[in-house]
Amino acid sequence: MTTKTIDVHETHPQLAELLPLVTAGTEIILTEGNLPVARLVPFSKVASVRIPGLHAGKVWMSADFDAPLPDEFWTGRA
Repeated sequence: MTTKTIDVHETHPQLAELLPLVTAGTEIILTEGNLPVARLVPFSKVASVRIPGLHAGKVWMSADFDAPLPDEFWTGRA
């Protein structure tokens, strides 16, 4: 993906011209002076398909994960 940087004050007259660039895959960075403020990227038409249970058994939780933390944790004293 290519990137093009344009000052915000120059975009209003060019906005209709920028849309075909974005659709073709060019990332447009809008700036105010030298400060980047926004990014125009193509809208993703295809949502990724989520598969329930894909990573079943990959995550674990310790038995004491919700146990109170020791006072040493809060006071910083070892």
